[in-house]
Amino acid sequence: MVSVGYTLMCEQAGPKHLVDHAVRAEAAGFDQLVVSDHYYPWLDSQGHSPYAWSVLGAVAHTTSRVGLMSFVTCPIRRYHPAVVAQKASTVGVLSDGRFTLGLGAGENLNEHVVGGWPHVQQRHEMFEEALQIIRPLLNGETLTFSGNHFDVPDAYVWDRPDTPVPMAVAASGPQSATLAAEYGDGMISTEPDRRIIQLYDDAGGAGRPRYGQVAICYGPDEAECRKIVRDQFRWFGMGWKVNAELPGPESFAAATQFVREEDVAEGIPCGPDVDRHVEAFRAFVDAGFTHLAVLQVGGESQPMFLDWAQEHLLPRLREL
Repeated sequence: MVSVGYTLMCEQAGPKHLVDHAVRAEAAGFDQLVVSDHYYPWLDSQGHSPYAWSVLGAVAHTTSRVGLMSFVTCPIRRYHPAVVAQKASTVGVLSDGRFTLGLGAGENLNEHVVGGWPHVQQRHEMFEEALQIIRPLLNGETLTFSGNHFDVPDAYVWDRPDTPVPMAVAASGPQSATLAAEYGDGMISTEPDRRIIQLYDDAGGAGRPRYGQVAICYGPDEAECRKIVRDQFRWFGMGWKVNAELPGPESFAAATQFVREEDVAEGIPCGPDVDRHVEAFRAFVDAGFTHLAVLQVGGESQPMFLDWAQEHLLPRLREL
């Protein structure tokens, strides 16, 4: 049975609403809560971007059963990797061991606020060094590290959960799939691509969790859902090679100005038909994913969505 999660989308809701959504999602029966970690929204129309780690602390305190996960945190610019290990372990303690640290190489959109965005090759080098720092600190080791990009003269994380926080790594190609298998306890991808799963398995990740995310827009009026998706999520289909490079919401708005409602609706199911939403999940299940988080597009629709999901969507997804 696939573990079914719910996305706390920081770009489309404020911190208090996110905590309320988390409590509602746990009560509805979701298995896991994943939270985006942004400094900016993708588009101004989304309208929010609170600090994800403060939200995680509050959610850890107000929930008791669901797993928690950052989806994903970039440990190479805004955050030093030693600090990422510290805050991940703290959330692990607050949640009584329910937290998984999701890591990725990041986007210019969020990381340029502390300085220039490195070239992709340099980012990959920085990301591997960050993994080499975070892994031993999560495990309770005292670390001294000197690399090409990061230095850790002496670090030790004092407060850790009884079992070290597991670490999942985002993968989109051969190099990142190898990193995910070498350093992570699981793999993350937002595309239902069997090739990525196979690359990860071949690199040594067979048998470990594979985390995915499925964007949908449930609502009683399909036409209204399509408008919401076009307004707030039209960037979704550009791919990570583009999304990782654009510097701000105005850039995403310009790059997607000619995207039509029908274009976004091809990739994100819209409206009340539960079968269409289930089929979007099935593509990931068939590709080999073990953990899937639904992302309901539209901040104001979350309470309505959670009620509907409890009654109609979750029972169907339990059958996959």
